[in-house]
Amino acid sequence: MGVYTEYIDENFSFQQLQAERKKQIKRIEQIRKRPLLVFAADLKKANVPILINEADKIPFKDQVANIKSDEIDILLETPGGYAEVVDDLVNYLRKNYSKVGIIVPGTAKSAGTIFTMGGDEIFMTDMSALGPIDAQVQFNGNNRLSADAFIDGLDNIKDEVLTKGKLNPAYIPMLQNINPGMIEHCKNAQSLSRTLVKSWLEKYKFKYWDTHSSTGKPVTQEEKENRANTIASKLCEHKKWLSHGRSIRIDDLRDLGLKVDRIEDKPDLYDAVNRYNILLHLTFDSTTIYKVYETATSQIFSSQNPLAQNQQKQPQNPLLAQSKTINANTKCPKCGTNYTIQLNLAPNIPILNGNVPYPKNNILTCKSCSNQIDLRPLRMQIEAQTKRPIITQ
Repeated sequence: MGVYTEYIDENFSFQQLQAERKKQIKRIEQIRKRPLLVFAADLKKANVPILINEADKIPFKDQVANIKSDEIDILLETPGGYAEVVDDLVNYLRKNYSKVGIIVPGTAKSAGTIFTMGGDEIFMTDMSALGPIDAQVQFNGNNRLSADAFIDGLDNIKDEVLTKGKLNPAYIPMLQNINPGMIEHCKNAQSLSRTLVKSWLEKYKFKYWDTHSSTGKPVTQEEKENRANTIASKLCEHKKWLSHGRSIRIDDLRDLGLKVDRIEDKPDLYDAVNRYNILLHLTFDSTTIYKVYETATSQIFSSQNPLAQNQQKQPQNPLLAQSKTINANTKCPKCGTNYTIQLNLAPNIPILNGNVPYPKNNILTCKSCSNQIDLRPLRMQIEAQTKRPIITQ
């Protein structure tokens, strides 16, 4: 039986899921002999700020404050975000810890890849994916494109004019919408990504690279600088990867000259990381939580509002954390019958007339059409918000 199936069959409550996540964090810490901080976003949720942004600074710093050590590991899961914010987060880490390991069990693309390059060690699985760091810039409202591709396109037009001695009229409408500020913005955005990666590789990742593995000869500072510049430039190169969303795997990074540790080569670590990653995604899938910042002893969640999954209305109660009972409306997706589910957070609370008690097995059978309605997302959400278990009768 696979680990995912194992956990699905357990039918965990929110508190049990959290306890299991903490258990795996502690396992990872015991194996790595250093504390772990998780900084993760749900890549599947829409219309919520899953990108790395300014709002991440306060909870990230808060969780870092819980870790008193000279070394730290970061388990990272992110679609990307703002390189300027990543710059601040990595610099804050490097001021507080002499060694930083980055563990990527799933995805850390774009600005997440830049973040990853700020570590002394990088750990990935065969399924893990980093991504190109070619800066994405916004033009004409919501249109986003690669700054590298934009500059290359202008260079191609210039080369064509120089070769043919005239400008193709088809380019005129596009060029009329471009100003020097836009061109400079693209160059600066690309320069920032490349500069951060080059600087961090030289300063941190290559700090302990003393000899060549193939020849045993000493590594010079010039060789470190050249290798860092090559890797940073290749990661920025849009025409190499063709798509900003392209997945860059372990072998791709090793081909660029970057040392990446394969988590599967350490079975105990792989089991702990894999279990935590599955539990993390079960947490995301079962609640409206879209960001997690957590250590072995603390956590902060960012949660979607106001609708929970399966279109069940999240209770709107300003005293939610102190409530003894909560009523939540849900509708059968098959026949449309409405139900008011009563979720008790204290014992011996009577079920009000017209309410349906929360079922022990988490499944509500529709009285009209016999459809089976899974109420676990609702339960998880309430337990996440109140930090108390639902009591069933």
